[in-house]
Amino acid sequence: MKKIITLLAVIGMFGFQGCTGPEGPPGIPGQDGADGLLGVVYENTSANYYNFTANNNFKVRFNFPVNATLYDSDVVLVYRLGGVDNGKAVWEFLPETRYFDDGTRDFSFNFNFTYNYVDIYLSGNDLGTVPSEFSMQQIFRIVVVPADFAASVNKASYLDVVSKLNIKESQIQQIKL
Repeated sequence: MKKIITLLAVIGMFGFQGCTGPEGPPGIPGQDGADGLLGVVYENTSANYYNFTANNNFKVRFNFPVNATLYDSDVVLVYRLGGVDNGKAVWEFLPETRYFDDGTRDFSFNFNFTYNYVDIYLSGNDLGTVPSEFSMQQIFRIVVVPADFAASVNKASYLDVVSKLNIKESQIQQIKL
């Protein structure tokens, strides 16, 4: 019995030893990164509005910059500029659904992403009737964060996400179409 207890104690000691090794990739919580970045924000500017029309099948594509690196554990969050309130931008979290007055679904903004791009699209019964305030001259912010971070923040609040990332307006990367 003493031998079993001793063996378990030795195994337990090895199990509680700290891990050492090379630094992990940048931007992954719990691993040291060269630049310490946790996330990045991209925005299409008013000079590069997105328009959802029948010609583009009510879908737009944002291609990540060539030098951008997405990891398997990264999460992409998308926000649409829904308006301005008291001089402050109102960012609406996607997916976002709009309803008719009777409570039935009118249309939704949604998105898919890969390592190379984000597709933002409208879905609904009659997309040709979507008001132009929702289909034309749209501005989006695309936020890429590690999954561990995304699990610990209120993703529905753009301001909460960027404040916890400590990202300033001047650090947002402008999308050139």
